[in-house]
Amino acid sequence: MTASKTMNFSLWIAQILMAALLVWAGSVKLLLPIEKLSAMFPWTGQVPISLVKFTGTVDLLGAIGLILPSLLRIQPKLTPLSAIGFILLMICASVFHISRGEASVIGLNIVFIFIAAFVAWGRLKKAPIAAK
Repeated sequence: MTASKTMNFSLWIAQILMAALLVWAGSVKLLLPIEKLSAMFPWTGQVPISLVKFTGTVDLLGAIGLILPSLLRIQPKLTPLSAIGFILLMICASVFHISRGEASVIGLNIVFIFIAAFVAWGRLKKAPIAAK
């Protein structure tokens, strides 16, 4: 396998991993009753439900942006932009949790920031090649 194919494969694994997380998080926020959701994530019972639903919608849109543009090869430049949006989402989530005294739960956010940065870098780096 060439280095280019290995990189592409690695990027797809990262994109699928992030998209799966976002689909799960978005679905849970949009579909579970707030009582069950707040048992999993206490913050959801302490903020307006509209904020919970909004974040669920953002999660699902992020998952779409990470997969479809590259998969369909329609506007593939949207994939790295989605990865950058994912980084911003994880930073906001980290700040939110730190402000609530929940700094111990941001480890996963930080891991996903690095994965999203890899996707953004890899897809931006690849974009000029794909345009040829």
